[in-house]
Amino acid sequence: MAIKKRENTMRLLSALLLATTLSACSVLQGTPQPAPPVTEHPQEIQRSQTQGLTKIGTVTALERGSPMDTEAVIKAKAAAAKADYYLIILNDETVMPGQWYAQAILYRK
Repeated sequence: MAIKKRENTMRLLSALLLATTLSACSVLQGTPQPAPPVTEHPQEIQRSQTQGLTKIGTVTALERGSPMDTEAVIKAKAAAAKADYYLIILNDETVMPGQWYAQAILYRK
């Protein structure tokens, strides 16, 4: 009897954990938002602002220094590609301390 009760409790806890995890995922989605008006320089946007934009490519950057250095390189590459917007999807330090790698998706209105 005690084993059956424990199994029922574990099933209930598993179902509760699954429901909580799935509901937490919906919080991260975000509702679509319009992209800001186009300016003469590329602008960084969030994933929720990409709806309706045309993807024109991807760029990467590998720089020594800080995360801001790779962001500046990404922005310069976006300007060279004549992109209106860019979405940085990765900006992380490599195995080498002080060396940063970034990836971004370029978009046009």
